[in-house]
This record gives sequence, C-alpha cells and structure tokens, in this order.
Amino acid sequence: MRWFRKHLLTFAAMITLTILLVPNLVVAIYSFNKPDGRFNYRLTKFSLDAWLHPCGTPGICQSLGLSLRIGITASIAATILGTMIAFALGRHRFHGRSATNLLIFMPMATPEVVMGSSLLALFLNIGMSTGRTAILIAHIMFCLSFVVVAVKARVATLDPRLEEAAADLGSTPVSTFLRITLPLAAPGIAAGALLAFSLSFDDYIITNFNASPDSITFPMYVWGAAQRGTPVQINVIGTIMFLVSVLVVVGGQLIATRRARAAAAG
Repeated sequence: MRWFRKHLLTFAAMITLTILLVPNLVVAIYSFNKPDGRFNYRLTKFSLDAWLHPCGTPGICQSLGLSLRIGITASIAATILGTMIAFALGRHRFHGRSATNLLIFMPMATPEVVMGSSLLALFLNIGMSTGRTAILIAHIMFCLSFVVVAVKARVATLDPRLEEAAADLGSTPVSTFLRITLPLAAPGIAAGALLAFSLSFDDYIITNFNASPDSITFPMYVWGAAQRGTPVQINVIGTIMFLVSVLVVVGGQLIATRRARAAAAG
C-alpha cells in the first residue's frame, strides 16, 4: 500500500494520458482500413490507398487548405495583437485596466453558439457578407483571449531587474526589448500561437455561423461527410496532424533541454 500511494499520481497520469491518446490511436489504425461501404466504422482490409491518395475524395484537400490558411493567418494576427495587449496589461497601470481584463476573459467564458450568432449579427449589421473574411475575423477575435492569457502568464514571471540591468549598461529600450524581454517571453508567445492555431483549425460552431457555401473548412467538411459516408482520407489527415503536433512538442522539449544543459555547463 505504501508503494501504491507513492506512485498513485503516476498511475493517475498514465490512465489519463491513455484515455486521451486511445482515440488518436484508433484514428491512425482506421487510416489503413479499406471499408466495404461508405462508412469507415469496421476494420475489413489493410490498405495504403488512403495514404497514397490523401486527396482522393473531392473537396477534402480544398477544405484542409482553407483551414490551414485561416488558422495560420488568424494565429499570427492574434499572437501579434495578444502579445501587445498582454505586455500592456502586465507591465502598465492605466485607466480601465480592470475592465480590459474582464473583456479579455469574456470570449473564453462565452459559449461558442452565442459568440458565433453574435458575430454573425455584427457582420450582417455592418453590411459584411459571410465567407472567408468573416471567418478569419471571427477566429482572430476568439483566439485573441487565449493568446493574451498565455503571454500574460509568462510576462508576470519575468524579472524586471534584468531589464534594469540592461538599461544601466547603456541599452536602449528597443534593444532591451528585442534582446532581453522578447527572448524571455518567447515560450509564452509560442504557446499562445500554437494554442490559437489549434483552436482556429479545430473550430466548427463559430465557423459554421459565419461560413458561406464556398468557404467550407475541414471541420465542416468532416461534419458533412459523416452524414453521407466517412472517407478514410479523414483519418489520414487526422493522423498527420496528430504526428505533427507530437513532433512540435517533442522538438520544443529537446530544445529546452539542450538550452538548460548548456546554461548549466556554462
């Protein structure tokens, strides 16, 4: 019992990770399946056809490309704006700071159905038609809050004495920010950018409210395909996205470990 209590947290973490990763494993397994009918729900025959022809189903790669373009653009814009807002909230005291913090938190707490319908009403009232531009603006608006929270948490841990020391040594404010502050805040900025991209790429509800017939993103394509037959290529693309995410996380951990070892050795 003493050994079990000592490793209880480890067991709980392993069980949680298993529950989270099993669906991804199922998706990867079914990406090598060749179903008899329209639905890819039962393993029938091993095949590499879907991997050799990932764009074999009409419209799947077009929707994937649109999701990637919107996700990358929205994450870049949200990261730039969110980083500036996070530094303003974390480093400065100004009138309306508390209200700004509340407004930043509201999109995270608002249900997506309410946000999607509200954005649709806003776009229609200002005369903007639904489509790719409306989806992009909507994604930037709801990703902004997550970037601000991630970067602000990192800014709060920065030691201001490092910037003061750089100023004492004759560094200009711009040089101090580029060489001291920005590299220290880079992990939080990167985390906010990755989170914004994943949220934008995965969003369905807000996108569905503001989409047009010629702006079908990948989540919308998956939802529509599930009604009439799920192509195996969906599992292929899902597996690739999962592997890319794992590689990014592992690569970041390796870089952080090498930097820590280099700092310890120096």
